[in-house]
Amino acid sequence: MLTVDDYARIRRAYRDGMSLREIARRFHHSRKTIREVLRGEGEPKPYSKRRQQTAPKMGRFHDRILEILKDDETQPPKQRHTRMRIFERLRDEEGYTGGYDAVRRFVNRHLKTKAETFIPLDHRPGQRIEADFGEISVDFPEGRRKVNVLILVWSYSNLPFAVALPTQRTEAILEGMTQAFDFFGCVPEEVWWDNPKTVAEALLSGRSRKINPRYQALASHYVFEPLFCMPARGNEKPVVENRVKTLERKWSTPVPRVKDMDELNAYLRERCLKEHDRCSSGQTQTIGERFAEEKRRAAPLPGPRFDPCIRQAAKVNKYQFARFDNVNYSVPRQAAFQTVTVKGYVDRVEIVLNETVIAVHARSYGAGDDVLDPLHYLNTLERRPAALDHSNVYRDWKLPKVFGELRERLEQRHGPRAGVRQFVRVLQLLAEHPLSRVQSAIEQLRGPEGADADRIIRRVEASAARIPEKSPESVPALSESNRSDVLSVQVPCPNLSHFNQFLSSFLGDSDHVHEPETRCEPDAAQGQSQATQAADDPGGARETGPRSDGLEPNFRAIPAQTDRAGSRGPADKRLEQPDSQCEFSGGEGLGGLQLPSGAGTQQTNDLGTSPWGVDLQTFQYLFCRSTGDWEDARQHRIGAGRVPGGL
Repeated sequence: MLTVDDYARIRRAYRDGMSLREIARRFHHSRKTIREVLRGEGEPKPYSKRRQQTAPKMGRFHDRILEILKDDETQPPKQRHTRMRIFERLRDEEGYTGGYDAVRRFVNRHLKTKAETFIPLDHRPGQRIEADFGEISVDFPEGRRKVNVLILVWSYSNLPFAVALPTQRTEAILEGMTQAFDFFGCVPEEVWWDNPKTVAEALLSGRSRKINPRYQALASHYVFEPLFCMPARGNEKPVVENRVKTLERKWSTPVPRVKDMDELNAYLRERCLKEHDRCSSGQTQTIGERFAEEKRRAAPLPGPRFDPCIRQAAKVNKYQFARFDNVNYSVPRQAAFQTVTVKGYVDRVEIVLNETVIAVHARSYGAGDDVLDPLHYLNTLERRPAALDHSNVYRDWKLPKVFGELRERLEQRHGPRAGVRQFVRVLQLLAEHPLSRVQSAIEQLRGPEGADADRIIRRVEASAARIPEKSPESVPALSESNRSDVLSVQVPCPNLSHFNQFLSSFLGDSDHVHEPETRCEPDAAQGQSQATQAADDPGGARETGPRSDGLEPNFRAIPAQTDRAGSRGPADKRLEQPDSQCEFSGGEGLGGLQLPSGAGTQQTNDLGTSPWGVDLQTFQYLFCRSTGDWEDARQHRIGAGRVPGGL
């Protein structure tokens, strides 16, 4: 076979005047060949293959092979003939004696004519997002497990968003897409999925789908068109398919080690943000620059945020269970035997009755689990107190240690059965009051007299009336920077001269108000008798009889026994060190504050005053019947000296 070099040497020899005979002799070719070279185009012509090559052994089996391949088009994909299987059938059934390579080459030539071709895709800025799930392995403190990661990618800019979710269910897709739109700050015209059943419930003709109602609600809320690929045609969304590979090969290699899902999502969010500064293959602009162009053309976010949950009606049974996703969730007693709406989120479950949320539980994904709230059964527990020790609802209830101590004291004082019923009444306070408030009341009533449900209930209700409820957002956090400032605040001790000012507010004659001059020690006998009176009298004033509301007409004094702060304390607590600013004239000492009586007063006895010349409103505020809880009748908190600490 002559090459291009042979052609060139022959043509140059003829140009230099060499004859055909001499050229043929020198280059060892016939004169016919030399003439063809000189008449040609200066290069050899390629060999042309025969249109149909002879196949002496296999030629008669061509039609049989084509018949097998045509029949495979209607068979399941995993049950179609391979090239080896065709060879084996020809050999065993048809008597073929040739080799396997001849069969393989013929099948390949035929399949090339059937191969699918594609059209390159190109999308406008802000036009569409592609979505898909990826699965990666992650090392948690409890071990390695698979994690589902939802990825959404803009087709034009290739900017991704990835979030780890517990499942691939509808509520997880709703939550992930809502977070993605918040992350991007805009919404595309189209969102493309393949065909998961959690989004496309049924495949209809062509690209028509029966869409999940909640996903349809998401599309309506954010105003995008939900579109889907053809079945088994992931190539219609190639951008997100490549991003799934990036997640597996780059972001998750080596295997991430995290504490929990929150840390994993923070890591994924960081990797997505770093993509802004990278250029995609074949592009001159960064991903962030191309996304800025998309954001200008995309739709803005709507005002309210979408509620990413699925809703399901449930009938509450006699155990106060509302069943959702094969898990039982408890509800309050008033919802028993009614139909409620269960809202399932990724991390929680809300139960709604008459448009009011009556229960919130952490989401459980274990089939057959019971998620119970002990507070929901407190009303039933009052009628069935034995369930306190025979039900997992309360046996597994983690309460502070003081509750167990309270139950022991109640049972010791009232007996086992009555003590349990009293303990149930205390537990019922947790349905209306925070745990800290009830715990504080129990700790304040640790004495023998505190082993009584009524006293604890009164203490909790009085505490709730005094302290207004504040939302957690309104209470500033105590940081390390201002902790030292708070600890450095000093509150001055009150002195008894303030009580003189108080007396002047309701005494008509200023002669009865004495300025502090000299300090006089009280008589020992007088102090002892008044201390005894304060210990025997729970209200700090002598009464006409046991638990009587009346006061004796010849009332003369208020014991001034105080702890200087107006706080409650033991009845026999005394001031031991003198206070230089607390002085009284006229012989009154710390033993008592003298009030005028009868003729000693100059105040006018009008409609608002008492026979002793004291304003009735102030008198009632000070000396009303004690409630037995170191409080006056208006539930004002008073100190150990029976004088309201707030005055």
